[in-house]
Amino acid sequence: MSGSSAAASVPARGNGQYVLVVVEDPAILELLSTTLDLAGYRVATARTGIQGMTRLAEHRFDLVILDIALPDIDDLGKGRRFRPADRPPVLFLTAYERLGLLVPELGLGEADYVTMPFRISEVLARAHVLLRGRGSVGQGPCYGDLVLDDATCQAWRGRRALDLTPAEYRLLRHLLVNAERVLSKEQICRHVWGDARAGNAIEKLVSRLRHKVDQEQPPLIHTRRGFGYRLGR
Repeated sequence: MSGSSAAASVPARGNGQYVLVVVEDPAILELLSTTLDLAGYRVATARTGIQGMTRLAEHRFDLVILDIALPDIDDLGKGRRFRPADRPPVLFLTAYERLGLLVPELGLGEADYVTMPFRISEVLARAHVLLRGRGSVGQGPCYGDLVLDDATCQAWRGRRALDLTPAEYRLLRHLLVNAERVLSKEQICRHVWGDARAGNAIEKLVSRLRHKVDQEQPPLIHTRRGFGYRLGR
């Protein structure tokens, strides 16, 4: 765990990574969530350890920013058994005199801290350092809680891994990078198989993919009758 000075040269910008901010103070929570959002991160918030635990169960996060002064901070770790690849790094917010109370036993990943009162530029810089080099799902194409990792051809909806065939993965990725656009069956065929397919091959493929992706709300894969399919809310 490193100290509390940040290199001024660190480019404190996000790339769509998913950050959970767990802070009780509403003013600090608003400051952090607004600033992180403007800096290019996707942000979820919680004001208690129990709420944070719920968020961690629902979604796959790239970073957790955690105030160690939370009265129920121990609840954040209850029942959590992270696989190594799932452990998000954690950036602790702490008063200097409380440094000895940092809680590595929460089962999260690599950790760092900033002391309060903090400079927002330091929070952004340390968040960037913790995320740097993580070839995680935060680096792949994403839409809401739907995230793809092209390095491993894996996909997740929240924290639920999707068991996709190669054709389903190609289809989902094509829909995702063209989110909110309607793609025709012909366009999808050319991308997924490289040629046209007769019959209802696309309908069957989309149906299988929709069954795997849309178990949660809201549904993301939509049919535009007579035109094709789109991914969106």
